[in-house]
Amino acid sequence: MSQLAMMDTTIKRPLANYHKSVWGEYFLSYTPQLTEISSQEKDEVEELKEKVRQMLVETPDNSIQKLVLIDAIQRLGVGYHFENEIKTSIQNIFDESEQNKNENDDDDLYVVALRFRLVRQQRHYMSSDVFKKFTNHDGKFKETLTKDVLGLLSLYEAAHVRVHHEDILEEALTFTTTHLESMGPKLDNSLKAQVSEALIRPIHTNVPRVAARKYMPIYENIESHDGLLLKFAKLDFHILQKVHQRELSELTRWWKDLDHANKYPYARDKLVECYYWAIGVYFRPEQRHARRTITKLIVIITITDDLYDAYATYDELVPFTEAIERCDISALDLISPYMRPLYQVFLDYFDEMEEELAKRGIADYVNYAKLETNKWTKSYLKEAEWLRDGVIPKCEDYKRNATITVSNQLILITCLIVAEEFISKETFEWVINESLVLPASSIINRLKDDIIGHEHEQQREHGASFIECYMKEYRASEHEACGEAWRQIANAWKDINVEYLRATKVPTFVLEPALNLSRVVYILQKDDFTDSQSFLKDVITMMFVDSVYSTS
Repeated sequence: MSQLAMMDTTIKRPLANYHKSVWGEYFLSYTPQLTEISSQEKDEVEELKEKVRQMLVETPDNSIQKLVLIDAIQRLGVGYHFENEIKTSIQNIFDESEQNKNENDDDDLYVVALRFRLVRQQRHYMSSDVFKKFTNHDGKFKETLTKDVLGLLSLYEAAHVRVHHEDILEEALTFTTTHLESMGPKLDNSLKAQVSEALIRPIHTNVPRVAARKYMPIYENIESHDGLLLKFAKLDFHILQKVHQRELSELTRWWKDLDHANKYPYARDKLVECYYWAIGVYFRPEQRHARRTITKLIVIITITDDLYDAYATYDELVPFTEAIERCDISALDLISPYMRPLYQVFLDYFDEMEEELAKRGIADYVNYAKLETNKWTKSYLKEAEWLRDGVIPKCEDYKRNATITVSNQLILITCLIVAEEFISKETFEWVINESLVLPASSIINRLKDDIIGHEHEQQREHGASFIECYMKEYRASEHEACGEAWRQIANAWKDINVEYLRATKVPTFVLEPALNLSRVVYILQKDDFTDSQSFLKDVITMMFVDSVYSTS
């Protein structure tokens, strides 16, 4: 009999009754033999890669063709193979545009907007004044532009890399969204697919791997597409998919050994969804260890979240929170017997991390993870305290605590700890204490989670979300509260964009996890992590099950 079964059944618990796993042990079927990458595939992908590299190097930097090629390479998900070549080209393109900005008479909206977006994505500040030529004296965009669908689409995508106080890009977003939405039904199939996908998931806020997989059939239907580049992108995706399938098989075995059904029946069974989160941050073949560590962490976060949120009593949570702070086997006796398996998982996780870090001579970096874990579980306890006392906090008090409970900072700090590249302690301190990307990413994920999840959570005994806090504090409607949450999310995206342009001495690989983790949550449509039977199931199927060759 399990320890849970022997517990006092008279204790009232806020049970959530989550659905069973969508995937179960499905990925155990992906054996090493099935996911082996053949020597023919390895040879072919290398050959194609060199041909694309040659094409990239030989296309002049000052040409429209170069902009279009770089955009296609990045959107098809193979930009990581050519980072140095793209960096050099964009630097040259930016330098030339800066030198000639007073003489620039380029009136092609598609080209101007594409150049602007690619340059900013590469962390160079190009002024949004480049769009003034497309506006009237009143600051509104010229109505004649509505006939240029590709130009509107390019401007729409460029508007998403805006920073604070860029009124022209705010106007651009409104203008393009309005016209693209109205013209959708009248477009031919190829353009319609591009427009409809962009309106749902703009490039800048989309998960790169998801975006790449969705873009392949769209790109294939563009008349001017490059067949060789598409062939390379598909083969590269196919090879990476095999890598990911094998890892999912190994992680499913680890999850099975944890005995979720008996030890954590109150918690969501989300191993595969947690792996998808990790892929959203780190997808490259060489990032295997980082993915494994991040997946395990998000699994632990999910179980712990449900422990605090949907099972344990406040009196049980106090000693558990204290035990997490101690992070020592001797604390096992201080907590309820049914909590001990989870506590042991925490201890094993930190031991495994420390062992791996010791191989790189940075074993003490595990302390960053332990410190964040302490802050995170204490924030959960504060939430449980508010619920026990019937408190609906002020919005700022709520956000101060809830941006920690969302576990974003814990995940991101761990991402940097296990990154393939070495990160100095000075950089760690900057990220934790000074950077805009951590708090901005946490706000995006916290408030988006509250917008899509608060209705579901309020169906049972649950702490207030930002929506309830705002409604109470400002005597506002639910619609107004959601509007305020969206406004703060938009500002947080601008903070991330500012940091990308401002913190030029900080390597991109330090900032990128925060951007990518924001994207993973931002594209969710409803409470898709908790109820992963529709949107998230489709995304995971597309990423890890369906062959890239099965659809045209």
